[in-house]
Amino acid sequence: MDLASLKKNLEKDFSELSSKKELQDLKVKYQGKKGILTNLSKSIKSVKASDRPKVGRDLSEIRNIFEKKLLSALSEIKKRDIQTAINQEKVDISLPASFNSEGQLHPITKTIEKISIFFASRGYLVEDGPEIETEHYNFDALNIPSDHPARDMHDTFYLQGKKLLRTHTSPVQIRAIKKRGAPLRIICPGKVYRSDADKTHTPMFHQIEGLVIDEKINFGHLKKEIMTFIEFFFGPDTESRFRPSYFPFTEPSAEVDIMDEKTKKWLEIMGCGLVHPNVLKIAGVNPRKYSGFAFGLGIERMAKLFYEIDDMRSLYSNDIKFLSQ
Repeated sequence: MDLASLKKNLEKDFSELSSKKELQDLKVKYQGKKGILTNLSKSIKSVKASDRPKVGRDLSEIRNIFEKKLLSALSEIKKRDIQTAINQEKVDISLPASFNSEGQLHPITKTIEKISIFFASRGYLVEDGPEIETEHYNFDALNIPSDHPARDMHDTFYLQGKKLLRTHTSPVQIRAIKKRGAPLRIICPGKVYRSDADKTHTPMFHQIEGLVIDEKINFGHLKKEIMTFIEFFFGPDTESRFRPSYFPFTEPSAEVDIMDEKTKKWLEIMGCGLVHPNVLKIAGVNPRKYSGFAFGLGIERMAKLFYEIDDMRSLYSNDIKFLSQ
């Protein structure tokens, strides 16, 4: 083995590198199945037994040199690529501003519009309500008991004067029932607030809740409505399922999941159920004459799934590159 020649060739090859593609080709040249270092390793068995220790040490030295140069070259190429990207983004602030680019709607806004258009086409009215609510509308009128965990300080933002930032848009449903009576068919899009922040949650987020009240409404009506919506939003081939769950304001209650085709895992997209008779009674509707169903889904989660976003917090990063994709 000519150690000096190998070192010289390595120096020459690495000095001529200018891209990741060339670096990958160099790895194949030396470490591929038929690479130089690979063939040298295979040839050791043909060397005399007395010479093998020295040949092994020489080969090990060459390998170490190659690995160090490989890491160094990769680091330099990354630095060069970053600098190139920075240079391409430089703006000469002495030049007149360019107004060629056009703004566009935020993914959250697009998702709200997409969902609202679907339900509006099916006869739902769009209702709005205050974001600062009373405990009565946010909890009591929704059959949520005083000892329910949702009322705890670590889940709810409380304000002075027994007010709070609404934790869901369900209070809008109660206000709409009292204002319009029954029968009723509404959706309630809006901002809600919970003390939660991680990769899949934000302290402020958006919900759309739906409510239908009429005579002889049953779970079959709810299921058909949800299945039709899933087909519209995610496509006709989307696999879905209903799981039994618990919500104080519906009985029976269910969670709705869809199958993620990439991971082959179920993803929760909404909660739903038949409106609890107590909720109807508190709102002034006769539960013996009327029944209803309700559902609620998080807009951020729907946008995350529809636009295939990894981190929900990206929706609020104000990164123009991300939002303009």
